[in-house]
Amino acid sequence: MEKYICIVLFVLNIISFICFAVDKYKAKRGKWRISEKTLLLLAICGGSIGAFLGMKTFHHKTKHNKFKFGVPIILFLHILILIFYLTKYFNYNV
Repeated sequence: MEKYICIVLFVLNIISFICFAVDKYKAKRGKWRISEKTLLLLAICGGSIGAFLGMKTFHHKTKHNKFKFGVPIILFLHILILIFYLTKYFNYNV
């Protein structure tokens, strides 16, 4: 089961990173954009690493407070969940 969760999270992070790249590309050209709601939803659903890296790599959405503070908070919460999961179910001492 953990293997499938890892695969899904990996794919979500790749998609999230690509969406930030595409949205930045479209923003520079004045084209139709990916909604902020979609970008944040990808981060919330497990793509927070990809969203964070996309923001930093492409310098995209870095001035919007909901991204500037929201994505790092979501990433931090995901890390806390991972630590809780590892310590509770695998008896890892973190």
